[in-house]
Amino acid sequence: MATFTLAHLSDPHLGPMPPARLAELLGKRAIGYANWKRRRHMIHRHDVLAQLVADMHAQNPDHIAVTGDLVNVALPAEFTQARAWLESIGSAHDVSLVPGNHDAYARAARGQFALSWADYMRGDGETEVGFPYLRRRGPLALIGLTTAVPSAPFMATGRIGRAQLAALDSLLARIKSEPLCRVVLIHHPLRSARGRWSARLTDAPALIDIFKYHGVDLVLHGHDHRHATVWFEGQRGRFASVGIPSASAASGGHHQPAAYQLISFARKDDGTWGISRRVRGFGGNAADGIVELKSERLG
Repeated sequence: MATFTLAHLSDPHLGPMPPARLAELLGKRAIGYANWKRRRHMIHRHDVLAQLVADMHAQNPDHIAVTGDLVNVALPAEFTQARAWLESIGSAHDVSLVPGNHDAYARAARGQFALSWADYMRGDGETEVGFPYLRRRGPLALIGLTTAVPSAPFMATGRIGRAQLAALDSLLARIKSEPLCRVVLIHHPLRSARGRWSARLTDAPALIDIFKYHGVDLVLHGHDHRHATVWFEGQRGRFASVGIPSASAASGGHHQPAAYQLISFARKDDGTWGISRRVRGFGGNAADGIVELKSERLG
């Protein structure tokens, strides 16, 4: 069986933070900017991210998925910096992106990610950015969703919204008969970790119902900055929702160190999909560098 390998990383929270004008630091941005200067810059490190990306490229994946939070407080200069980083990891054809809540951190930045990173979020044959998008790559139907909406201070919630839910329902119905492995890219998890109520996906139950009804093969997310695999039962079989830590998180502290995953897909003789993943990243000892952390089957 020929295999197709998808690399998945998330939440790079790119630094260093560019200088900001006082007028740009109103409301929630001021809180986030101060938080970055105080401690987050020590957690999200450029050298850690660079090592992770270099290791990922050495594995020669067929495609790369990035599930949001490229920036921190959505300053205009951050989007330019993030565009340069995207171009450094691959072409718009070879990298698929969905935004995270930090990419829509302030109302003043609403829609900026769609302008700055459009090529990486545009569906096949589309001239404008819209969600959900559909990209066919190898045997995969990559379906990108946005949960990125501005939220109140000290909140990090996401929302799909009725219009996007309806469009997703139609999209999944339209491709139902195609022999493609349906992989969903989303920032917020379908089911939040304990204690993450203020960072949840507010309309997750409606989204899960659509996935269960139509059937998907895999959901990839970030946001919680932790390893997570949650299984759901659908009408066409069970599927996993899998999250990974921040791609720039330094080892040590209460957060889980940086990691990414390589997911291999192969069509079986019975028409179902064999899905397996390898997780690579930093273990407990930073001096060991990037190592193989886990391997498991997801289908």
